[in-house]
Amino acid sequence: MKNLGFKAMIVTMAFVLLLAGTFGGGSAATAAEAPEINAEAAILIDANSGKILYQKDPELTLSPASMTKMMSEYLLLEAISKNEIAWDDKVSISETIHKLSQNRSLSNVPLRVDEKYTVKELYEAMAIYSANAATMALAEHLAGSETKFVEMMNAKAKEMGMTEYKFVNSSGLNNRDLVGNHPAGGPEEENMMSARSTGLLAYNLLKDYPEVLETTSTPVKNFRDGTDDEIIMKNWNWLLPTLIYANKYSVDGIDGLKTGSTDLAGYAFTGTAKQGDMRLISVVMKTDSYEARFNETAKLLNFGFDQFESQSIITKGDKAEGNSSVSVVKGKEKQVGVAAGESFSAITEKNTEQPYELSFEYDQALLTDDGELTAPIKEGDQVGKVVLKSTGEDFGYITGDKGSSVPLVATDSVEKAGWFTLSMRAIGGFFGGIWTSAADAVKGLFS
Repeated sequence: MKNLGFKAMIVTMAFVLLLAGTFGGGSAATAAEAPEINAEAAILIDANSGKILYQKDPELTLSPASMTKMMSEYLLLEAISKNEIAWDDKVSISETIHKLSQNRSLSNVPLRVDEKYTVKELYEAMAIYSANAATMALAEHLAGSETKFVEMMNAKAKEMGMTEYKFVNSSGLNNRDLVGNHPAGGPEEENMMSARSTGLLAYNLLKDYPEVLETTSTPVKNFRDGTDDEIIMKNWNWLLPTLIYANKYSVDGIDGLKTGSTDLAGYAFTGTAKQGDMRLISVVMKTDSYEARFNETAKLLNFGFDQFESQSIITKGDKAEGNSSVSVVKGKEKQVGVAAGESFSAITEKNTEQPYELSFEYDQALLTDDGELTAPIKEGDQVGKVVLKSTGEDFGYITGDKGSSVPLVATDSVEKAGWFTLSMRAIGGFFGGIWTSAADAVKGLFS
């Protein structure tokens, strides 16, 4: 699409084009027939843009159970990336964590007080096997105490823009299961998040630390292989290839992300899969059974891949047909070309003719009162943005953005004109104004 065909609007300096019949998917899930998702809350997100493709009670606050560990994983991977800790760091085990780790019914690998474990070992136990005591050990190692780690969790949630959340521990268990250790909140409290906040957490985890998938996609791994404490860790994501529901509820390309279940949470799952260039994230919360969460996840992800596709909307360098320049003052040239500074793809519904709205929006801080740019201008300078918005019902973006955009940039450099050129223009404008006034006065004599 080399000519964007924007229509100029004098007052707002915006250019708008309704692309009727060109690109599908304006209203996200409204045109496509969405499946009935048997969960109290659910959401489906394009992992690249953050576009929400489906939602059901997305702001309802529920227990995420062990989906909590996505935040613990994020903070750990962030600390690794900042060289605050290392994969081969040795982690000591407190008596409290040792005691909890012996309860195998709570999804644990046994940990010894007289042993030290690498960060990598405990991380794999957390991400693959959802090991709760291992998660707590990492929290203590990273923050000094789990209480301080919980403070970090809540601060990071706020920083990410999550709106419905409360973290009281690092693992997602109910506080009553933590053998008398309550990092935050009361003895019967549990972490709480909405499907929207859970989806935003997963979106940020995959965007910032996609390497997490190398671990979450592992079906089976031995903990402490070759020792007396060796444990076979089977991934609780039973949609992974070779695991229990891989064939019954098949989703091509699934490689994560995190299950969760407690009495309060029921059975929940944050899933992700990639097919071609498109990766989707799904969240289902409070389903009726262990199996149901995988059935509902498969329905949601397969719906997304069946009904939506990624399309190139704008290519870097695309110009607006007939309006590909803007006026410049104090420059050697009086116009400068503008074009899209980056390529732009969007998730669209397949086989639909629902329009998008594209707009050229100039940075008002750069414009004069007459809507002109001021020289000097360098080629590639951003002068605004090209925004894509849906014209139909729109679930928006998990990040809260109203629409996706790419920079609008100058295609040429415009040097500032010298004083002589500016003076001559001013004189020309002065006499031009006198001539116009005189001509109007003469006309008035014969009216």
